[in-house]
Amino acid sequence: MNLSNLQPAEGSVHKDGKRVGRGEGSGKGGTAARGHKGAKSRSGYSKKIGFEGGQMPLQRRVPKFGFKNINRKEYVGINLGTLQDMVDKGVITDTVDMDILVTNRVVKRSDLVKILGGGELKAKLKISVHKFTASAKAAVEKAGGEAVTL
Repeated sequence: MNLSNLQPAEGSVHKDGKRVGRGEGSGKGGTAARGHKGAKSRSGYSKKIGFEGGQMPLQRRVPKFGFKNINRKEYVGINLGTLQDMVDKGVITDTVDMDILVTNRVVKRSDLVKILGGGELKAKLKISVHKFTASAKAAVEKAGGEAVTL
């Protein structure tokens, strides 16, 4: 290999056809393949997203329904089975709080946490999070633990 036979790597150069607007002799001069008049022929033209040539766009034609509650609180659910797995691995011993869940990357610091009743809990745990389902609270207390709501 020497300087005379260097070439770009395969697929790294994309030459998209002929250069337009470089004189009549090229065959792509004059209007530079943009046609005559109209918005698309002008410089600075950009079509709005969803624009349908003046026809009422689909987004505005279809009926709207539903309701989005701006005050909704989004909870991150953690099943009892997940907590039991963490106990089995030795990550959790007797208490579960936000600090432990954050350090083990189960949730983020800003999350609201809800304990769900999925799975089986055998360990006696004192759990303090934002919310519990009724079945989760019953299962924690049945195992001899304590469910504390923050």
